[in-house]
Amino acid sequence: MICKILPVFYRKFPLLIVVCYIIFLPVCGQVTNTQDIKDIFDKVLRMKPENDSLKMKGNGPFFSVLPAFGYALQSGYTGAFTTSTSFYTSQSKDKFSNINANAYYSQYHQYWITTNSNIFIDKLKLHLFGDWRYYNFPTNTYGIGSYSSLSNVLSIDYSYFRFYQLVFKEVSHNVFAGIGYNLDLHWNIRENSDSGKVYKQIQRYQNGSKSVSSGISLNFQFDNRKNSINPKGGSYANIQFRPNFTFLGSDQNWQSLLIDLRHYLKFPSSSRNILAFWSYNNFTLSSKPPYLDMPSIGWDDYSNTGRGYVPGRFTGRNLLYIESEYRFTLTNNDLLGGVVFGNAETILKKLPSELRTVIPGWGFGLRIKLNKFSNTNLAIDYGFGIGGSRGLFFNLGEVF
Repeated sequence: MICKILPVFYRKFPLLIVVCYIIFLPVCGQVTNTQDIKDIFDKVLRMKPENDSLKMKGNGPFFSVLPAFGYALQSGYTGAFTTSTSFYTSQSKDKFSNINANAYYSQYHQYWITTNSNIFIDKLKLHLFGDWRYYNFPTNTYGIGSYSSLSNVLSIDYSYFRFYQLVFKEVSHNVFAGIGYNLDLHWNIRENSDSGKVYKQIQRYQNGSKSVSSGISLNFQFDNRKNSINPKGGSYANIQFRPNFTFLGSDQNWQSLLIDLRHYLKFPSSSRNILAFWSYNNFTLSSKPPYLDMPSIGWDDYSNTGRGYVPGRFTGRNLLYIESEYRFTLTNNDLLGGVVFGNAETILKKLPSELRTVIPGWGFGLRIKLNKFSNTNLAIDYGFGIGGSRGLFFNLGEVF
């Protein structure tokens, strides 16, 4: 398909098309075996490929490493070094385990490091989940609610450490119950103004230059996906009740409820294309969290909600979010794929509450197979939102 399309655009984009031909010429034609970017470089450099059949029999680890460069309204031009390590913990190969480690530095002197882990220990029927982060993050915030405006922006600077570590026990096939410790620590919080609507909202929820939310979480999870990096079917549900306690160091006692639901199906059923659905909902059940710990777009476990908007663009006590994405192949060997997506979110002041404002986002993206053994794609997405919001988003693995 690509080989037929490229010549049509040659007159308008000659240099781009030449580069594409050099890189992707080996994938043209009726190739059916899955190939990744390493296979293409081997062909270009005329290197002898490794024995794929031997490698597929192993448990890994399978590494994907990528230096990346992108642009977003929140961070400007950003350089990143991202890694993904996938492996099986037993010969049954029931579920892939995965560890992502990423480092970023932006044009606006922001830097942050994240590590996310999903490890399945089949023999003990355990699932270990971790989300560890460190941020030094001068950025903008826009206040509380769905009606927040770009004109009411306030610059804010802070350091942030997140430590979420959960342990699940399989109580039935694909059903897990777990307990965890969740810490959100912000310090050196500084605003560039002491007046305005957003500043007053921050002061209502934030006391001083430091905030701590520390709690024990109770978790329920259903997951029958074989590979969370790139699901080809199945469903996922995660429900988390998190009470934060002053005796654990929290500024105050407050409780939250997280409901994360996902479903994947082949569409059409005879194809390799996937139609994916995601519902992510975060509720404040009692008392009030610190401003920087309130439910917010872009602050989920993998920072993927709200493509088309900067993280923190919409913040409030209760967040409702839905997204759908259609993933399709562009080449017969699975080297290239594409996606189109749409999302919608709203902020509710209290529960229950009438739904008044829905904020849409949409976009498209390219997928490049980085590792065919773990089925890891490089995801490059461009998202749009209302009010001229837009941005380029990178991921190792699918967004959800």
